[in-house]
Amino acid sequence: MERRAFPLEGFVLVYLLVYLPNIVVTKLITSIPHHGLGRPLTGLETLPATLIISTVITYLFIWLSGWHRDANAVQVAGRRLPMPTRYTLMSGFGTALVLFTVPLSFTFQGVSIPFIQLLMRGDILVIAPLVDLMFGRRVRWWSWTALALVLIALVITVGDRGGLNLPPLAILTVVLYTAGYFVRLAVMTKVSKGHGQASIRKYFVEEKIVAMPLSILVLALISASGIGAQAGELEFGFIGVWSDPILMPLIVIAVTMTAIAILSIIILLDPRENSYCVPMERAASLLAGIMAALLLAWFWGQPEPRPAELAGALILIAAVVVLSLAPRLSRRVDQVRAEAA
Repeated sequence: MERRAFPLEGFVLVYLLVYLPNIVVTKLITSIPHHGLGRPLTGLETLPATLIISTVITYLFIWLSGWHRDANAVQVAGRRLPMPTRYTLMSGFGTALVLFTVPLSFTFQGVSIPFIQLLMRGDILVIAPLVDLMFGRRVRWWSWTALALVLIALVITVGDRGGLNLPPLAILTVVLYTAGYFVRLAVMTKVSKGHGQASIRKYFVEEKIVAMPLSILVLALISASGIGAQAGELEFGFIGVWSDPILMPLIVIAVTMTAIAILSIIILLDPRENSYCVPMERAASLLAGIMAALLLAWFWGQPEPRPAELAGALILIAAVVVLSLAPRLSRRVDQVRAEAA
């Protein structure tokens, strides 16, 4: 197994710091009235350009970084072009759902960032140990402990809200996100998890060349479907935005989105079990959401997180502490026992 000079927890911290401006900018441009429309932009008006720009940046990164050399490929007109396997093709479909549902989840009016994040992360944290068990991977006690803590946070927050009470498009977003993440996590575990840095690069390239354009297509289909009050906003989202000043904040979102995707794949494909890696990645994104909500309240007059949501964040911090310290303590105990024997 390859050893990494930079620890997994360091990648998680960078992931959190990159996620923070992504959430803040997304929420601001979908809550402050647009100068031309007289109302805030909706998620379906901001996401098309964001995904298109992120696709271009991702493809440039794949080429300039040289990561494409580790991917499966075919020869076309004398040029080597990355090509997904059947498994990374499946993962690309799942990731396409994740790519547009995550930023879309920050844009719903009347739905707080901490609540929608707790809801979406809770689903995935239930799935993580199930995937480990499906593939015969050991789930250690600290992973179960962290999972229990996150579920407690979810129950507290949902109970405080009095149930879900979500608009139709928000419910669809949660369902598609959960389905996409399950497919992605299952494929990761089967073909790439724990196989080294080259495997991470190979997986990222093969997944993203499918997922990025497909996410744009799925978003267009949802926009045209008439589901929810936000549907049918394709003209501005796909066309009008390119000549609008709002394009600059969208570029910021796209750049941070690309960095988040790279950091996420490094964390999730760490050799340790999904029940360790997934809570680390999910808790970091949720903490970024809590921090973003506080910054939005302090500096832009947005509603502050509810006490139950802050309590959920504290519980998640405890889960991250357990995940960070327990494996090290366990290894130290095992080493002491081995030396004593």
